[in-house]
Amino acid sequence: MVHFPKSSILFIACSAVSVSAFVTKPTVQPWSAVSHIPKTFNLHESSALRTKNSPLSRLHASNSEDDEIERLKSMAAKLRSEAASLEAERAEALAAAAEKAFRDFDTNKDGEISMAELKAGLEKTLKVELSDSRVKKLMKDFDTSGDGALQLDEFVGVDQFRNKLEALAREERDAAAAAKKAALLEAEQAALAEARLEFLNESEPTTTDKLVSVLPYLFPLMDGLQYGRFILSDAEGNPLVAIVAVIYALYRAIPFSGFAAFFALNFLSNNPSLNRLVRYNMQQAIFLDIALFFPGLVSGLLSLILGQAGNPIPTALVEISTDAIFVTLLLALGYCSVSSLLGITPDKIPIVSQAVSDRMPTIDMFDDEGRFIPQEPTSKDEKDEDKKDK
Repeated sequence: MVHFPKSSILFIACSAVSVSAFVTKPTVQPWSAVSHIPKTFNLHESSALRTKNSPLSRLHASNSEDDEIERLKSMAAKLRSEAASLEAERAEALAAAAEKAFRDFDTNKDGEISMAELKAGLEKTLKVELSDSRVKKLMKDFDTSGDGALQLDEFVGVDQFRNKLEALAREERDAAAAAKKAALLEAEQAALAEARLEFLNESEPTTTDKLVSVLPYLFPLMDGLQYGRFILSDAEGNPLVAIVAVIYALYRAIPFSGFAAFFALNFLSNNPSLNRLVRYNMQQAIFLDIALFFPGLVSGLLSLILGQAGNPIPTALVEISTDAIFVTLLLALGYCSVSSLLGITPDKIPIVSQAVSDRMPTIDMFDDEGRFIPQEPTSKDEKDEDKKDK
């Protein structure tokens, strides 16, 4: 009995089915029913098309794709193996080069490289002169054991030392550039501060400034002489009183002298080219003159009220109160004059000096472009905090 392979049997069966499809008994049909059949119809083409779409053909194509995938996987594994081999050879070569360089650097052959040996070896190999600070940084970075020397396992090779030195050089260049930039910025700020000082004139007062700074206090003295009528009447023969009387006569001879002096001092005190001591005393003289207005106002109101009630203020009380005001004024003016002649700002008068200090412009009131920006008035609590901080 003859045995056929299964694939041969399957092929014969498929061929029989294909042939039987064409060998069936024909039936007579009208010509119009078969007129759509192509004239070039080929039996071999139809058989090839059926064979291509058969399960056997698809199975053969699938096996070919699997074979191609396996072939590509095999090639990839081979490439990975070759890469690993090359990497191992490279690592071995680097280790050998590092060991050789270590022996060259270790001049005393004690099995470790000191800082002096590291410096000498790098200078000889790289042909450069290294500073002790750079070598110290290298030792600190690579000395993992912290014993101040490099062992063979810590010696990374000349190339890595070179790369580290280049990184340190870049860092030093960046630091130098930053320091230069900071120095330029500080120079610009210093020049700006100097320009502000020249514009605002807060320098030490000269002798002329000290003498001129006393003159504004003649303004409150002239307006305050009315409170010293009782004291000055008893010192008519005093030369100083005579000089004051002449000045007062000239002062009153000018129409609206009080208003003229007020506006003149107020205008000049805003001139930043004048020394600060002069501007401060101008402002303080104005405030002292304004302060003299209140005793006269209170005295006038009391005289009016008591006069309407038929009880005028006693002459002795009027004399004592006016003398007290005049003496207080003389003490304040004397303190301001002496302090100014000594070049010291007279800022110890209660209430008045603080008000003047708040109005005085400072360097902080100028922006980076030199423009004046007045500060907003600070509250009492903020002033107390500033004093505590100082």
